[in-house]
Order: sequence, then structure tokens, then C-alpha cells
Amino acid sequence: MPRRSLFTLAAPAALVTALIAAVAAPAAVAQEKVLNIYSARHYQTDEALYANFTKATGIKLNRIDGKEDELVERIRNEGAASPADILITVDASRLQVADQMGLFQPVSSRLLEERVPANLRTPTWYSFSTRARVIVYNKVAVKREQVQSYEDLAGPALKGQVCMRSGSHPYNLSLGGALIAHDGEAKTEAWAKGLVANFARAPKGGDTDQIKAVAAGECGVTISNTYYVVRMMRSTKPDEQAAMRAVGIVWPNQASWGTHVNVSGAGVLKHAPNRAAAVQFLEYLASNEAQGYFANGNNEWPVVKGAVAANRELESLGTFKADAMPIGDIARFTSAAQKAFDRAGWK
Repeated sequence: MPRRSLFTLAAPAALVTALIAAVAAPAAVAQEKVLNIYSARHYQTDEALYANFTKATGIKLNRIDGKEDELVERIRNEGAASPADILITVDASRLQVADQMGLFQPVSSRLLEERVPANLRTPTWYSFSTRARVIVYNKVAVKREQVQSYEDLAGPALKGQVCMRSGSHPYNLSLGGALIAHDGEAKTEAWAKGLVANFARAPKGGDTDQIKAVAAGECGVTISNTYYVVRMMRSTKPDEQAAMRAVGIVWPNQASWGTHVNVSGAGVLKHAPNRAAAVQFLEYLASNEAQGYFANGNNEWPVVKGAVAANRELESLGTFKADAMPIGDIARFTSAAQKAFDRAGWK
């Protein structure tokens, strides 16, 4: 199998310059089968995705790993000289930022259109895995019937009971985008104000921290991506096992528009020097093999119907009605969600 080159954002400038030079080299060199990926997914299990793609296609992968904002800014600064073919990241709000900057190009692929559901793709980027944003509650402090919807968390009955991560985090912005899409901006802002009024403490930490705070009784309820819930369910750490016994999980909004779903996705960049290989990589991500890695390795649901997801803990959460709103429509409201959350004081 060809050796994979791995770069980081801290890589010496000479290495990155060499990568750009390789792209711009004479035709004999340019014919080498390569693909340059900028990735903001930081999961060890993704290594199998990259290695197996190279094994199956013979296409050498050069990868730069980094934070989402840094990668997007880098691509914009590199402009037409960018060696990047693919941007892969987590959350529709982040993909929307790149799209608004004009960093992606339209992709037409019959295979992708057949395998990726219409509501989980846009003309310029595709979702390849999903996680739901669920309600996690303390079984002693809060009754299950009190927290059946996202809107319930802003009600006066939960005063001093809510823990949340920052309102500026993309996971919450995407949820806010979904709320605006369904309920309108005014109602979403009122919801955010009610949520803030119910905070047990100022927002801090990630989703795992919120779950642990609920389990410990620091607060009574939170919202978390299922990825974190299942990771704790699969944990061998006694404290995390105890935490999961203390909490219950609710699929929100089953009586209305359904539970909000987050995505991981990717798109072909506007100036991709290896466009054909880039489209081939996106098509590979929609294969049953790759879809299985998302589910089994990283506790995410495949987007492709019928793809194997043999993850016992993930399956134990059961079935639910997911929000069917097109992901592109939700993404377009994330900037409005940020403004509404700012006005509500959700920092």
C-alpha cells in the first residue's frame, strides 16, 4: 500500500510549500494519483477510512489535520493556489461557513444522489454520518415527562436545573438553526432567554461535562449529542459507568417535528487540483464499508439506508423520529441563531 503522508497545521513551511509545488509540477508529476484532504475530524478510527481508500484505489492521501476555523481560513488565504481537494468536518454550521465563503464547488454524482438522502445533502456538500441531539436528565431530580421537547427546557418548572455548553458552539447553533426553521426567530430567541433563566451555572465544558454534571446532581438536565452518550455507555471507567446509571435519555420533540440531527460532512473545494479523485473519495465515504466505520468506530449513524451499524450501545438507544428538515435549510439559519443566542445572553 502506498505510504500516506501526514501533515499538521504546525508542519514546517517547507513541507507545505513542497505540497503546493507538487500540485503545480509538470504534467508527468501531476499525473500521480494523489488526493489532498484538509480534515477537522479528529477520531483515531478514521485512520481506517483513509488507509482503505488508498488500498482500494491506489490514490495517495496527503492530509492536513486542524481545527475547523483554522482550516477554513487557511483555504481562503491560499486561494487559487490551494493544494486542498477536500474539506471534511463535523456539523452543518461549519460546512455552511465554508459554503458561504464560496470555498466549495458543486458536485454531481449519481452514486451520491442515490445513496445520500436528499435532506442530508446540498449542491456543494454531503453528509456522511449523523448524531442526534438528545435530552439527558437526572432520574432523581427531574421527571421524564417534564423534558419531552427542547422547548420544555425553557419552562419555569426547570428553574436552576439546566446545564449547557456555550451558545456559540456549532452543535448548539445547528440546533438553534433547526428551531428557527420550525418555530421562527422570535420564538427561538424567547426560548433561549427562558433557557438562560433556567441555568444552574454559567455554560462551560463540552457535552461530556454536561452529562457528568447532570449525573452528579449539579443540575437536572442538559442536551448532548448521542456520540458522547454512547461513548460514555461504552466506557470501562467506573465513574462514567455510574454516571450513565444516574441519567435517562429522551428523544426530544417526538410529538412535533422530531429530534434534531447533527452531521459530519465533506465537500470538494473550489480550486481542487485533483477533482476526479476528490469525487471518488466522497463516493467512497458513501460505501457500505466506510459507513460501517462511522458507526462502529465512532458511535455515529450511517446516512446510507441499509448500511451496517453493528454498535450495540448505539442500537440500544432505540428508534426515533428524526427532523426531516433539509440540512441545508437548517445550516442557513445558524448565523441567525448566533444573533438570537447573543441577545438572550447565552454566551
